[in-house]
Amino acid sequence: MMKKSMLYLLLIVLVMGILSGCGQSGSKDAGNSNDNTITIGYFPNLTHIATIVALEKGFFKEAFGKDVKIETKTVSNGGLFMEAMSTKAIDVGTVGPGPLLNFYVKNKEYRLISGAVNGGAVLVAREDSKIDRLEDLDGKKVAIPVIGSTQDVMLRKALQEVNLKAKTNGGTVELFAAAPADTAPLFIQKSVDAAATQEPWGYVLENQAKGKLLLDWDQFAWGKESTNTVVAARADFAENKDMAKAYLNGHKKAVEFIQNNPEESQEIVIKHLKDLTGKELNKDEVTAAFSRLAVTTDVNEKVIQEMADISKEAGYVPSNDIEGLVDLKLLNEVK
Repeated sequence: MMKKSMLYLLLIVLVMGILSGCGQSGSKDAGNSNDNTITIGYFPNLTHIATIVALEKGFFKEAFGKDVKIETKTVSNGGLFMEAMSTKAIDVGTVGPGPLLNFYVKNKEYRLISGAVNGGAVLVAREDSKIDRLEDLDGKKVAIPVIGSTQDVMLRKALQEVNLKAKTNGGTVELFAAAPADTAPLFIQKSVDAAATQEPWGYVLENQAKGKLLLDWDQFAWGKESTNTVVAARADFAENKDMAKAYLNGHKKAVEFIQNNPEESQEIVIKHLKDLTGKELNKDEVTAAFSRLAVTTDVNEKVIQEMADISKEAGYVPSNDIEGLVDLKLLNEVK
């Protein structure tokens, strides 16, 4: 009986060990060099053109090699992107610096490893709003993509320049969160007076909703230095130098391709977004919007810090300490 009991116990231990091993093999850890799957996140819009072109032209596939499987995940805003990254549903990808730094001050497990797009955002007023300059936003309602978004922070920066504040900070300007695609109907319904938005929605407001450009991309907030989109990675992914450098190689190649082939790049984005969403962007809209952004790997760290300062003042983050967030060492090695 004793021998049978011991044998039975050993069998249980053996089975439990096998099941445990199976469970571990299915877990996802980008920091583990044995994992051959990478999930790239991005938004389905023009300011994520570098990611779209890198995927469509096969630059990521070429950089990672045949042994790495590439998966993608699209989201509609930066908050959702960062939530997905926090649960390891996204390893690396493009997002606005606003949501990235908002998450970073609460959890240091993220890195900004490259720039992607500067500009690409404008401030548009309704034609009949009697808004002709920034000061006229006093007492008005302004649409932003989402609370804490990069455009939210940019608007607060612009308001500072004329001594105005958002209502949430004791000021007179009401910030109204609305998806960029919903902003044109809001203009037509006269539900908002202006909008701080990314392209191509600024162009859409001007041409389909009787909007007037209040601040062009090179005037809004930090102007041409306004960092709209960056490459964000989880810390464990960034620490896996081979994987991180492979991504940056593909990203850099896409940036250079876009800079040298703007028309083809726009066509790639139009097709990609139609395949993804079923909706086709107007070519004239994309061309006009493309003239309002600069695709680049550069990062202005002073601008990122000032964004953190504004986010703290707005009450979005408890601290403006973002030391360690920007890590461009691998980008410089790739360059």
